[in-house]
Amino acid sequence: MSQITATVEALVAGETRTSSSADGGVLALLPFPRVSALSALQARGAACVWCQTLLTIETAVGLGERLGPSGVTLFPRGCHACVRAAALRTYGVHADTCEQCVDNPILCDTRRALRRLALEVRG
Repeated sequence: MSQITATVEALVAGETRTSSSADGGVLALLPFPRVSALSALQARGAACVWCQTLLTIETAVGLGERLGPSGVTLFPRGCHACVRAAALRTYGVHADTCEQCVDNPILCDTRRALRRLALEVRG
């Protein structure tokens, strides 16, 4: 979980959704529902952004700060199962669209970071 914590701290420090940094932006690569479609519980991180399961400190993975409607800052979180599923989906899509992965997947930092995230949050 220390890797996830470091990733969230990097996101809070200003990483963007388009970052391909292995340690700083992997969570920003995970797609999730439109911020405007999130419930109040999801927007404040009390429920998973994907499955709406209520979260605790033990079951939540922070997804970093996100800018919500009207400029309000949100702190969405996901459950371990959904974060893992999103990381694996993103991993698959990334591998098909990344030039580095096509040439030599072992050298792709983003691919390794997505795999590492999926392994860290498995329950």
